[in-house]
Amino acid sequence: MIELEQKRRSFMLALAGLSISQTLLQGQTAAQAAAPQGYVLGPDGGDHLVHFRNPGNIFIKVDPVKGSGNLALGTQQVPAGAGIPIHRHFEMDEAFYVLEGDGTFMLNDQPLAFEKGGTIFIPKNAWHGFANPDHELLLLWIVTPPGLDGFFRDTCNPPGVPRKQFTKDQINEIARKYGTEFR
Repeated sequence: MIELEQKRRSFMLALAGLSISQTLLQGQTAAQAAAPQGYVLGPDGGDHLVHFRNPGNIFIKVDPVKGSGNLALGTQQVPAGAGIPIHRHFEMDEAFYVLEGDGTFMLNDQPLAFEKGGTIFIPKNAWHGFANPDHELLLLWIVTPPGLDGFFRDTCNPPGVPRKQFTKDQINEIARKYGTEFR
């Protein structure tokens, strides 16, 4: 009787294991079938948004909406005098490539000069932002994992749509949703 019960349990465990393996295999096959396709975007390609604090243009070029689950990439125009407030990302590493302009970048309360063609790397949890520049900046931003793209989508609007108005508390609530906080 005990031997029959052990065989029954072994059979049930093997059946459960087979079922789990089949489910995992189907999930893997579905993920492979849904694998993102590559693409090429022109200079004005991507989701065009206008920043909620200033008239700067943002183009989201790569993100989960377009098929990348691992990173987000885009450009951000920072008008003269606008800057980017000091903030940090809890889970995202971020990098900027300076396409146009120069100025002062704050990294963990240290002012650092940057110029066109320069690269800025910000590890997760580092406080950072841009001082108000005397002239316009154009930045290529990359974050991994994604999140900045979602923050922009929740706070910014397409061109021609009136800017959304937020309190500092509302901005921080949205930012926290994407693993970010502002000082």
